[in-house]
Amino acid sequence: MARFIIEGGVPLKGVHTSPGNKNAALPMLAACMLTSEPVILQNLPLINDVLTMLDILVELGATVDLSGHTATICAKGIRKRKLSQELCRKVRSSILFAGPMVARHGKVMIFPPGGDVIGRRRLDTHFEGLIKLGVIVTADKSYEFSSSDRLQGTRILLDEASVTATENIVMAAVLAKGTTTIFNAACEPHVQDLCRLLNKMGAKITNIGTNYLRIDGVDSLSGARHRIGTDSIEAVSYLVAAAATGGSIDVKNVDADEFDVLTRPFNKVGLNWTITDGICHVDSQKELSVNDDFGSAIPKIEDGPWPNFPSDMMSIAIVLATQAGGTVLFFEKMFESRMYFVDRLIEMGGRIVQCDPHRVIVSGPSQLQGSRMSSPDIRAGIALLIAALCAKGTSIIDNAQAIDRGYEKVVKQFQQLGAKIIREE
Repeated sequence: MARFIIEGGVPLKGVHTSPGNKNAALPMLAACMLTSEPVILQNLPLINDVLTMLDILVELGATVDLSGHTATICAKGIRKRKLSQELCRKVRSSILFAGPMVARHGKVMIFPPGGDVIGRRRLDTHFEGLIKLGVIVTADKSYEFSSSDRLQGTRILLDEASVTATENIVMAAVLAKGTTTIFNAACEPHVQDLCRLLNKMGAKITNIGTNYLRIDGVDSLSGARHRIGTDSIEAVSYLVAAAATGGSIDVKNVDADEFDVLTRPFNKVGLNWTITDGICHVDSQKELSVNDDFGSAIPKIEDGPWPNFPSDMMSIAIVLATQAGGTVLFFEKMFESRMYFVDRLIEMGGRIVQCDPHRVIVSGPSQLQGSRMSSPDIRAGIALLIAALCAKGTSIIDNAQAIDRGYEKVVKQFQQLGAKIIREE
């Protein structure tokens, strides 16, 4: 267990370099099980979720050589086809081993995955897609995936555009016989990045970036070298922290194309940035101001599958709105427990009305006051940390190790920007 102690009210200033994308790295690590040859992943974020996935790889029999932010993984000799219950509980991404393991090794047992408690996160879409490819799925206290023959390509219509289900099914389909088409596939940037890695390994995936994927199965995959794309969620977290505290920042290593989707929603809360040669800049602003919709209507920010506003950014956008003059309605459509952290913001002095589990109205600006709170999950945790940075007085965040699952060396990174924050174990 860890806790952060933050003295708020200090404008953040400086330069931050965004690391590799967490949500791309996790399925790529599972994809290493699809080949007996080494896979080299560069720009790997050294966060707790990634380290847990590496532990799972080692436990199954793969060799892992980690040097800085580069990992070389070779799954030539696999000892086990059963994941540790303890490791499965640590990360939701443990379910991503289902597709690769059953496709190449014919069998795997996975215990119910852990991860953030942000609402019901069903696995039905994973199971249904894999079953259509020929996988036998048994679900009880654990999940067993098996196939006595090579998987068969087929036509799959997903009942929801699930990111991890799309990734799992794609990783199984690349070694299936024949052609698989996936309708209503997730097309987030990290799904696209996984597909690009698989194609480097010899897969034949087309229509990348759309919700209709075509996979022509191949007999085997080879090794590859791939640089993981940058993490826009992590980058925006630092941009929001600087803006909320009245500071200025340059964030290096951003993808301008991904930021196209994010620009309009954050403009509504008064955050404006410029991007030049992969560097995103936010100027110091004395006052943030909400930009109303046409006709002076209260603006609404709502999430959804890509290219809609990402659910993972909802929490930090809400905190930013507490520091902007005006009123904003936030509509979280995807997870019924995502909004529960706003109780902490209300205790800190945020003018927020929680209409129901999915909608909150924020009226700002509010002078937040330091408080003691607990981090419920990665995204709410970083949002509460940003709230503490712009609050008056001292805040303590317990269960702070939850933030480590998605943010690398977060205390050191904020200290380098001038934040008064320390960590206690």
